Amino acid sequence: MTEMETREKQRKAQKRQRWMQMESWKKGILEYLLITLATLLLVVGVHFFKFPNNFSFGGVTGVAVVLAALLKHSAATYTFIINMVLLVFGFIFLGKSFGIKTVYVSVLTSVGLSALEKWCPLTAPLTQQPVLELLFAIFLPALSAAILFNIGASGGGTDIIAMILKKYTSVPIGTALFCVDLVIVLASCFVFDIQTGLFSLTGLLAKSLVIDNVIESINLCKAFMIVCDDPDPICDYICRELGRSATIYRAEGAYTHHAKTMILTVMKRSQAIQLRNFVRRSQPDAFITIFNSSEIIGKGFRGLN
Repeated sequence: MTEMETREKQRKAQKRQRWMQMESWKKGILEYLLITLATLLLVVGVHFFKFPNNFSFGGVTGVAVVLAALLKHSAATYTFIINMVLLVFGFIFLGKSFGIKTVYVSVLTSVGLSALEKWCPLTAPLTQQPVLELLFAIFLPALSAAILFNIGASGGGTDIIAMILKKYTSVPIGTALFCVDLVIVLASCFVFDIQTGLFSLTGLLAKSLVIDNVIESINLCKAFMIVCDDPDPICDYICRELGRSATIYRAEGAYTHHAKTMILTVMKRSQAIQLRNFVRRSQPDAFITIFNSSEIIGKGFRGLN
């Protein structure tokens, strides 16, 4: 290899490294924009719908609602105090494994609630419809939790307790956190009234279902099994127009015993509509099976971690 070829190879390697660094920066910025959006959704849902109605389901903000009724400070203040205490415990017990994203979410949540308490104080619920407000108090934080979970971030608060339990004990984390939330809900029945307690219990039971459904909707993809006579135009469209790939199987019709080809491919919902329409136009005799999947692991979708 000549000196000129060596220099050219080094130049290409440096260029590739700079490109990878730029892509890493772009990915990091996008992640923190999503984390910020998710945290703001949580803050809005808690301040405008959870705190004014004394809904006490769910983690730190649920504890803060009960403490605010028993003591003299506001729920936002107790949320700030508890989050900061939990951050300290996180640094003590988790050390370097305690993620910067968790710190960011915890601080932004606490500061956001304190800011809204100062700028938009509420002395009563926004509406006279507690069921409507319960829906928003469930959905907005659940949407926030789903976004955070989907990008591998933690919401702070009781998630820190979960991390500590996972590291030092064999206690089932989900069971432990649910029991803590249930105790908070039961306390609200005595601190407030039975109606508030029942609303809080409803929110506690519905929260996990909403989170699961939102996560599934975010990750939802369409998987195709296409049985056809001529796979080349379809595969060419999948690869060139949609930027996806496919797996081809040789098959045989059970009734006619004619040679067939089955194409297996997975893509986002918007692309699925395009592929379905293309196959119907180009090969109307093709047999198409389309089904939903929210757990696609592999190149072009989610990683193994």
